Order: sequence, then C-alpha cells, then structure tokens
Amino acid sequence: MASADMPGPTAIRAAEWMRPGPLWRGRLEGDTLGTNVSVIFFSTVEMGAGPVLHTHPYDEVFIVREGHALFTIGDDQLTAEAGDILMGPANVPHKFENLGPGRLSTTDIHLSDRIIQTDLEEAGPA
Repeated sequence: MASADMPGPTAIRAAEWMRPGPLWRGRLEGDTLGTNVSVIFFSTVEMGAGPVLHTHPYDEVFIVREGHALFTIGDDQLTAEAGDILMGPANVPHKFENLGPGRLSTTDIHLSDRIIQTDLEEAGPA
C-alpha cells in the first residue's frame, strides 16, 4: 500500500525505454520511477564496441550479464566476464569494450535519478 511519502509500485514497459532491434539496449532514468537510481542496459556483438572514456558525478555499478569485457577505471584495466560486478567511483574516468567473441551485455546502475555524463573522448564512427 502506497502512502503520501512512499510511492506505490510502478511498471515501465519495454517499449518505453528499450531501443528497437534484436539486442537488449536502452536506458531508464530514475526520476521516471521516482527513485535515485538510473539504469542503462548495454549490449553489442561488435568486438571493441563500448562507451567512450567518460565521468559521472556519482558512483556507477557495472554488472556483466554476458560475454567478456575490458574495463578501464581510472588507471586500472580489468577484464570481466559474465557474473562479475565492478564499481566506477564518482568523477573517475571509465569505459569498457567488448573483448568477444560474441555478445557483451551489461547492466549499468547509476546512483542518480538522472544520467549525467561528461565524455572525455570523441565517439568513433557509428
């Protein structure tokens, strides 16, 4: 039962956040749900694909659901595979890329009600 200071259950359907296509990709900002957590679902089959080096003014947690990735977090490079969980501290530059072979799928949890990102590199060709 919801009260004035506690929101009730909310459901956001896939069509409202998911990008069209065969790969599960998209994002949901927490303010949509009335919470302080935003989520990005990333998936690619392209080796080397991933976000550019960037920062956020809040912590980010990465959950590798499928595949193998190389994460750069600050000065550290870490390989990760399905089931691994990594932490990107606030204001620390980070990125990751698909090491392959096959699909890389991650769930990236942003500890903020909206996604705020400062890119430190330019994106390559799409």
